[in-house]
Amino acid sequence: MTDLCEGGMDDLWSITTLLLQVWFSVMIGLIMIPAMFGLSLGVTSVYIQILVKILEWATLRIQRGHRDRPTLPVPAPLPNGLIQREGGSMEQEMGELRRYRTQSISRGEFALSDSFYFYRKGLESIVDDQVTQRFSSEELVSWNLLTRTNHNFHYISLRLTIIWGLGVIIRYCVLFPLRITLAIIGISWLVIGTTLVGFLPNRRVKNWLSELVHLMCYRICARGLSATIQYHNKNNKPQKGGICVANHTSPIDIVILANDGCYAMVGQSHSGLMGVIQRSMVRSCPHVWFERSEMRDRHAVTSRLRAHVAAKRNLPILIFPEGTCINNTSVMMFKKGSFEIGGTIYPVAIKYDPRFGDAFWNSAKYNMEGEDATKFANRVKSAIAHQGGLLDMAWDGSLKRDKVKEEFKEHQQKMYSSMVVGKKARDSQEPHTESTNS
Repeated sequence: MTDLCEGGMDDLWSITTLLLQVWFSVMIGLIMIPAMFGLSLGVTSVYIQILVKILEWATLRIQRGHRDRPTLPVPAPLPNGLIQREGGSMEQEMGELRRYRTQSISRGEFALSDSFYFYRKGLESIVDDQVTQRFSSEELVSWNLLTRTNHNFHYISLRLTIIWGLGVIIRYCVLFPLRITLAIIGISWLVIGTTLVGFLPNRRVKNWLSELVHLMCYRICARGLSATIQYHNKNNKPQKGGICVANHTSPIDIVILANDGCYAMVGQSHSGLMGVIQRSMVRSCPHVWFERSEMRDRHAVTSRLRAHVAAKRNLPILIFPEGTCINNTSVMMFKKGSFEIGGTIYPVAIKYDPRFGDAFWNSAKYNMEGEDATKFANRVKSAIAHQGGLLDMAWDGSLKRDKVKEEFKEHQQKMYSSMVVGKKARDSQEPHTESTNS
């Protein structure tokens, strides 16, 4: 019996070893080596095409299932916001409000109904906050086999359920371990390779090897994400000594962009694993990392970035002027500091296909750093509210006493005044033509 158990364990170990050898051989030969040289065997492209066809079929099948089962309401297309905005000018919308009084704005008279325009705009701003919406995951109008965006979807057909089950097996039994393995190899190679290159003297060979190591590692990590990247307008590719500015959705933006060329990263120094990666990268390439105290010194940040741009042999700086991650649907206001450095600006637009996954990184929820004072204060506040059975409000209590900025009110007042008073004055200056027409 003991011999049989030992023989069975040996056979199991041999099979496991054989599977691991096949696994790493396929991964290295068919994925890593082509990725290192920027080549592709076309497997990912075929996989993406098949997946798109499956998603289209699944969506049509769900829609047909809703028509066959009238008890389930057919979901309407998701709007851009919670409410439908008019989208017209102040004059047009006020004219719509005055239509019941047969009074036009051009007569230059005040109407009480005009106040409803401002009431409605204020309520729209509260109910449909366009800024807050950009910090939540992008909604999908169709099912992508990952989440059920339609709450009324339960069971449509056996084929659809089988497809979903096969998708779970492929994602978690094949793609997940493959991506984890490639990510570990890519990050480990980046740390080891840049550290070794850092010991070389500061010459052309070091710069060439540094770019080669960075490029290879980023391409391996991109394969770990199963990324299919399409670059447009390559003639406008950022050059050395320049500044690349792009919209920001996720930390993997760096991996996506760096598959086509190397960049000098700019950001705050971190601890832990991220700190190890940063320190190893800066040994071989002049990346610009700031301490938290330095980030507050605008002059010091600008000076270091200008010095980097002044050296025309340095890699182009990669900056995300929004300062935070947005959910891949919009671009928020750019901070002007990036445009005060000088040098050539190369704008880059990054857009992810939401059908294949949610690339948005909610930095407020998933932070790379430890808990700061603000988060600590919010956590204590939430604990007090929970223990006392109180409402946990996110607003600042001093807002009750603070007034709206005068320039905001003056802007609306000037618009309304120019529309009413200004037109009345113009009407009085124009020649009277009614008698001539009659």
